[in-house]
Amino acid sequence: MKENLIEVQAFLTACRTFYLATTEGDQPRVRPFGVAEIINGRLYIMTGKVKDVYKQIIANRKFELCGVKLSGTEWIRVSGRLVSDESVSVKEEMLERNPSLKELYSATDDNMAVLFIADGEARFFSFTDPERKITF
Repeated sequence: MKENLIEVQAFLTACRTFYLATTEGDQPRVRPFGVAEIINGRLYIMTGKVKDVYKQIIANRKFELCGVKLSGTEWIRVSGRLVSDESVSVKEEMLERNPSLKELYSATDDNMAVLFIADGEARFFSFTDPERKITF
């Protein structure tokens, strides 16, 4: 499982930007994200609690994200549930690894939300290889 987690995080990092899909009622919503970090054996993303995306996640924890490598020939889809983690230590680690986010968030503010992927499934695609699926 650890290798799967590392593979998913490395792929998302290689994409630079990936797109997270949630729902608002019956309307799909998609937006760009750029941070995915493994902390304490979990894959985390982050956002602000004041954002609509956070409110959508709290209302329905199911999500899907998609990222394409810069080559344009390989992509990933990840699904599962997003679970909030209010640990200050996790928030601090996220900010240390992504210092540009310190301008927007603080580990002790009431806005920073870190969420880990539970029941994760990743599907890898390319123009040349068959689809491959892993869980993490």
